[in-house]
Amino acid sequence: MSHENSFTVSRFENRNGVTSWRLAGWLQGVRIRKNFKSKEEAAAEKGALELKALQSASGLRSIITALTEDQVRDAEVAFRRIGTGSRNLTALIDYALAHYREADKPRPLADCVNTYLAAKQRDQVRDILSLRQYRSIKRELDRFVRETKQPAIGNCTTPILTAYLERGSTSLKTHNNRRGVLSTFFKFALQQEWITSNPVLKIPHHRIAHRRGSAVTITAQQSEALMRHVETFADGALIPYFALCLFAGIRPSVCDGEIARLLPESINLETGVIHIEPGVSKVRMKRHVAIQPNLAAWLQVYSPARIPIIPTNATNLRRQVFEHFGLTHDVLRHTFISMHVAKFRSMGEAALQAGNSESIIRKHYLDLKTPTEAGQFFGIFPQPVFIPSTETQPVSFPKPETIAIAS
Repeated sequence: MSHENSFTVSRFENRNGVTSWRLAGWLQGVRIRKNFKSKEEAAAEKGALELKALQSASGLRSIITALTEDQVRDAEVAFRRIGTGSRNLTALIDYALAHYREADKPRPLADCVNTYLAAKQRDQVRDILSLRQYRSIKRELDRFVRETKQPAIGNCTTPILTAYLERGSTSLKTHNNRRGVLSTFFKFALQQEWITSNPVLKIPHHRIAHRRGSAVTITAQQSEALMRHVETFADGALIPYFALCLFAGIRPSVCDGEIARLLPESINLETGVIHIEPGVSKVRMKRHVAIQPNLAAWLQVYSPARIPIIPTNATNLRRQVFEHFGLTHDVLRHTFISMHVAKFRSMGEAALQAGNSESIIRKHYLDLKTPTEAGQFFGIFPQPVFIPSTETQPVSFPKPETIAIAS
């Protein structure tokens, strides 16, 4: 006997002689047999059973609802996306209603950048951010606005940002630096609710093998030639600057480096110490730099109290000297640290005075110089000069070879 979902309507004679119409068939393995007074009633029941069988086979159900057909379809799509897990549609709708926000009017990208830069400028004024960092951020974001040409911040998608970061034959480090600036900007935009997600998060940060080797330095002979040059250059206006950067390792940027913030009163020749306060230090940590005898001599003759550490037109004057000797940005500081390690043979002391870690000193400065060369370096004194007084007398300094060299 077949158990298929099929039904037939046929004429049936009852024992009492009354004629009726019989509906017979099978529904999901259950036999169905019913009698009806008229053929129309039997046909209606047959149609209902066939619909029920079709719904059972396809997973459909016949339910009375006040929803429209489109609303029913939306509800079916929602349940299919939820799946068969423990998530509840009502709970998800409650969450969406609590957190959903209608899209604001598109915000111009240039306006958003200007607001962000204003916040960064306030950080710079409060000494939270260095001037160099602020200028770097501003330069990058101004170029971003100019080159992407996006009218609204919401138009800045991940593909657009990726194309901007990868423009030109850029190095991985430059890519990471650009990405860092944009990521911080879009994080700020997300906090301000200008956007709903940070498009930079989908752009990978490249891992770079550390390749930095020994620090670039100059020799004791080159250092002496440099100081002899600045003694006669621009009437000695740059001597305090070069003496402090070369013989004390002060970070040398005339715009926003430690040397630009160092005050004359922080240099104490009586105690032989330069006080680098947190507001002066690049890493915002106080440190003390011991004034070596040769530096004390330079600062005695060319006192920062009398000659400004950063003179007028310092940027142009410094550039001329750097170009004349082929100096790189931090070469003066690197030379001091390497000479200090060579003379005193203490990486810990060098780290304290330079504001670095011992691991950095070991990795980049150890054994770059010999004790003999270090002795020559710290034996560079100013030429004998006359200091005005009631009894004018020349001031002379010991020759380099008389300076003791620590073993």
